[in-house]
Amino acid sequence: MAAYEIERYLNIRSAYGASFGPDGDELSFLMDTTGTPQVWTLTGPREWPEQRTFADERVTFASWSPERPELIFGMDEGGNERAQLFRLDAETGTIENVTAMPDAKHRWGGWSHDGDQFAFTSNRRDEAVFDVYVQDRDETGDEAALVYEGDGWLSLSGWSPDDSRLLVSQAYSNFDQDLYVLDLEAEKPTLEHLTPHEGDVRYQSASWAPDGEGIYLVTDHGDTDTLYLAYLDLESGALESVVADEWNVDGIALDDETGRFVYSQNVEGYTELTVGEFDTDAPTEFEEFPEPDLPGGVSGGVSFDPDAERFALSTTGDTVNTNVFVVDIETGEAERWTSAPTAGIPRETFDESELVHIESFDGLEVPGFLTLPDGENEAGAGSDDGAPVIVDIHGGPESQRRPSFSSVKQYFLDRGYGYFEPNVRGSAGYGADYAALDDVEKRMDSVTDIKACVEWLQNHPAVDPDRIVAKGGSYGGFMVLASLTEYPDLWAAGIDIVGIANFVTFLENTGDWRRELREAEYGSLAEDREFLEEISPINNVEQIEAPLFVLHGENDPRVPVGEAEQIAEEAAEQGVPVRKLLFDDEGHGFSKLENRIEAYSEIADFLDEHV
Repeated sequence: MAAYEIERYLNIRSAYGASFGPDGDELSFLMDTTGTPQVWTLTGPREWPEQRTFADERVTFASWSPERPELIFGMDEGGNERAQLFRLDAETGTIENVTAMPDAKHRWGGWSHDGDQFAFTSNRRDEAVFDVYVQDRDETGDEAALVYEGDGWLSLSGWSPDDSRLLVSQAYSNFDQDLYVLDLEAEKPTLEHLTPHEGDVRYQSASWAPDGEGIYLVTDHGDTDTLYLAYLDLESGALESVVADEWNVDGIALDDETGRFVYSQNVEGYTELTVGEFDTDAPTEFEEFPEPDLPGGVSGGVSFDPDAERFALSTTGDTVNTNVFVVDIETGEAERWTSAPTAGIPRETFDESELVHIESFDGLEVPGFLTLPDGENEAGAGSDDGAPVIVDIHGGPESQRRPSFSSVKQYFLDRGYGYFEPNVRGSAGYGADYAALDDVEKRMDSVTDIKACVEWLQNHPAVDPDRIVAKGGSYGGFMVLASLTEYPDLWAAGIDIVGIANFVTFLENTGDWRRELREAEYGSLAEDREFLEEISPINNVEQIEAPLFVLHGENDPRVPVGEAEQIAEEAAEQGVPVRKLLFDDEGHGFSKLENRIEAYSEIADFLDEHV
């Protein structure tokens, strides 16, 4: 039995999403003290913060104006992901909905440098595509100017240093994008294509160079498997490598006035930061500053202060809940600014993971993070039969499980469960070739990776081979269901959270703006329907033997709730013990504290009953 109930663990807070105010002496951040992430501000390290928003719904980001005491934040309703933009006056506390079009999605594109305007993309005109809009800071609703009509998934990477142009990205899949420049001063704004290419090439994390004559970005253009940092000269079109090695450069944050930057590399899930300043005369050369000393192993979300003398970011780790630190650029000295609490649970009780590698059926090495409960070791001490283990499979599939803090994981570790988080083929972070190993017709090879991982766990001396649980959300929910149907003998139970049960109905019913991107990964309804039906767990439901718990949000725009309803109904008809829990005020995941408490309390009861 756990020393603390799930409610205590779910009250462990996270502080992240930092943004410096225009004068540099105030910092905003998101924190979930009220049960859902809201905007908070503070004016110094570890000071008492001031709550700025008081909604029942989650705030997804907040960005200070560069010139005025105001910020824009995003918020949807009931998890429907149709985010609206709101302007918060930091002096009066007044909040105004500046988009006020609840049927459309709004994707933030940044403030102009003078703070007079902001940009965003939205699917107001056509639900399946995103257009580019520019809006004056004091305008609302339909007063935004539609400056470019898109034909796909457009997002913005910021204003040029002189505010005359916008940097635009178009995504065809998670592994294929293009970059464009949109000239706002042209009589009829058109896109200038910067990255013509053949095949799949990633062009990501793009930022304007200080002189506006080039772009810094991460890409895998050319004969390379991993993302590298590059400079693109706008006049010549030449792309030059700045930093490249065996590990992905995740992204770069750049101050376009000073050329100071922070880029991160993903080294088997752990973050390595490089801080520096680009040479104004030689854009591929830079001076490097000391690396900041941060706790945990995963960091990101950089925001520079107005003079680029400091930057804020969030950091986390297996035993370190997420907090915001401020780093002095020239010295590397890092100071924690936020005090997200651990709900009175001693930090020393949290358990650390171990990075392991498991050989799959074809010799591929599959990395994963294994965490054993306190008292279990290589000899299996603490239990005569070893510990039960939850195999928690990430979504995406182009995602990656990293050694970041999880209150749910720590709760189950406290209850005596081991926790294993695999990064099977198809995961991000290990190069383009690795990520492509599960594409379309190779989809089920990733499920076979799960089999190899479970067989490895069964041979681990600290694990009870008869008490292994499959758990996953979104695409990870599909992986749970597929593992239960393909390898029914391996599992003591399955937990499917907002998962895909039927690829055909999923693609037919997912949001119009997502369908093309998802078909690029899974296969198309027009060309691959027979294969999609073949691998859909709903069509192999008779193979399930393990008890199944299905959880979903009724407002889910990504994986519609019908996926949960059909798999729960048909598995129950096969005689499988099934529990189903739906939330009418949630979407793709559970953001409200009371719902998370109910969900994980029931999951714990379900595992107590069956495992």
